[in-house]
Amino acid sequence: MKNHTVTDSPYGPLTLVAEDGTLCGLYMEDQRHRPPEETFGDRHDGLFAEAEEQLTAYFAGELKEFTLELRLNGTPFQRSVWDQLTRIPYGETRSYGELADALGSPRASRAVGLANGRNPVGIIVPCHRVIGADGNLTGYGGGLPRKQRLLDFERGAGLF
Repeated sequence: MKNHTVTDSPYGPLTLVAEDGTLCGLYMEDQRHRPPEETFGDRHDGLFAEAEEQLTAYFAGELKEFTLELRLNGTPFQRSVWDQLTRIPYGETRSYGELADALGSPRASRAVGLANGRNPVGIIVPCHRVIGADGNLTGYGGGLPRKQRLLDFERGAGLF
């Protein structure tokens, strides 16, 4: 059974989705690959208190690592990429190639990029920390301006 809530953030509203009480989605408005609203289930605001508290602390600059239980629905390869994303330290970045190397598949950088783009729990699973091999920003489901803003924030360039 799925439930959802909508919470405010410096990015505007974030939709949090849980499946059987476990967070499985965090979506921004106008996000690429955002599932249809009707798949989010009934609204249940009280179910998401811990996620909202951690997000608030993150945006206040007080939390560097999320400790939420997640249900990441995807292929085994996607889940392995998303697991690698959680290992990128706050304020740092990795390239798609570096993630592919970490997975033991050095030729899979394009597949890593595709899996990264399908991350269902943005911000908490920090797909914004992945950049191109040349150091430039590349695609982000929430848009490149949001990605740049998150990276600047984590690097200490100011609070949201």
